[in-house]
Formats: sequence, C-alpha cells, structure tokens
Amino acid sequence: MLTVHVREKHYADRGGRRHLALRDLRLSAEDGEFVCLVGPSGCGKSTLLNIIGGLDATAQASVDLDAGAAAEDVGFMFQEPRLMPWLTVRQNVCLVCDGRPGAEQRALELLRAMELGEVVDAFPGALSGGMQRRVALARAFVIEPRLLLMDEPFVSLDAPTAARLREMLITLWQRRRATVLFVTHDLREALALADRVCFLSASPGRIVLEHRIDLPRPRDPQSVEVGRRYEELLSRHPGLLAGLGGDNQDAA
Repeated sequence: MLTVHVREKHYADRGGRRHLALRDLRLSAEDGEFVCLVGPSGCGKSTLLNIIGGLDATAQASVDLDAGAAAEDVGFMFQEPRLMPWLTVRQNVCLVCDGRPGAEQRALELLRAMELGEVVDAFPGALSGGMQRRVALARAFVIEPRLLLMDEPFVSLDAPTAARLREMLITLWQRRRATVLFVTHDLREALALADRVCFLSASPGRIVLEHRIDLPRPRDPQSVEVGRRYEELLSRHPGLLAGLGGDNQDAA
C-alpha cells in the first residue's frame, strides 16, 4: 500500500518569492489500484508525482511504499515521451532495466504488444508521436513496477490515438497490476480509467474529494455511462474542476 503525507512544499518563483504549492495533502492507494488525480492547473499534481517518485527531496513529506520496495520499483511516464534520439526503440525501452535478467525479452514482448514489433531497431525520429508514446508506455512497464506514476501521458494526442493508448494501458495494467497514479485534466478520461478519482484543490493543493467508480471495464470516455457519471459528479460539486471540493468522500 502507498501512503503519502505532504505537510508543505514550497518553491521560489522567477522573482524569488516563495510559493506554497502543496499543504497537508494526504493520499493513499491500495496495491494494484488505479488512481487518477484531477485538479486545476497549478494545483501541484505534477509536483506531487515528483515527490512520490523521489525526484523532489525539498518537500516536507513522507512517502511509504510497501516494505521491501525500492526506487527501482517505481516507473514513470511523462507528458513527453523523453526518448533518447540516438538509441533505437529497443535500446530506449531497455535503458531503464539496469541489467535485470530477461529484460530484453520482456522489452520485445511489450513492443510487440504495443504493435511496434516491426520498428524495434528504428530510431525515435522515424516514429509518429503516437508510436513514440507507445514506446514510452512499454518502457514504463518493462521493469514490472510496483508503482507507476503517469503525468498526463496522452495529452495533445488526437482522439483515436489517445483511445488506443488507453486501451493498451488498461490491458497491461490488468495483466501486471501495478499501483497507478495517473494525472489528467480530463475528467472523462479519469472516469474511464480509474478505480478512484482524487480531486485536488487550487494551490496550495490538497485532496478535497475522492470518488470511487464501480463501472465495469472497458470504459469509453464518450460512453453514456461515463457521461452520466460526469454530469452527476459536477451537478453535486459544481466547483470541483476549479478546485472547490465537497466533503472529501463521494460514493460511487
């Protein structure tokens, strides 16, 4: 189980003034749970992922993953694919493996599952944006992470490509059952993916509402069921996407 408590996180703006990004934020996730984080721009969602992933040591925070878990058990997928242009697709996926036994075979299996089997020896510059995101998704899963942090990984993609990547993500997650924290601005995407959606307040960010989802998978963000849940949620909490929350708990 993942438990997080960020007491305070400050950073300095360009003028040197201290800005309070997060305060008294508490978050937990069960093993294998898919949690989406939704909130207004600037509320600290990406900052929170960096703290959890160990990329920001300046916050007053505690992060506890199950006993025995290490930094090598945490995978990342960012807004940009972040592929090394001088490495092939196969080499980019294996880059995070650090010599783990069977890593190259897992990489090839994942790339085939991503429908990239014919371009494993190509360089990223030869791939479309959607294909590069698929490589990044394969790289995120190749270490078989216990915790996967995803920071708006499908933003700016066209709708069909994003839909295909969401399908691939859910397929891989159901097979390997990592705990996933997925940041998105798109509430429909969150409702289509998550077991639970956590809504953050405006800065300084904290969790103001948690909403569990009992809809069967697979889910389409544009489906009637997701649309109905979307409308019901915003009807009960009209300021939610602006960071104005309710009673911190919301039944599915």
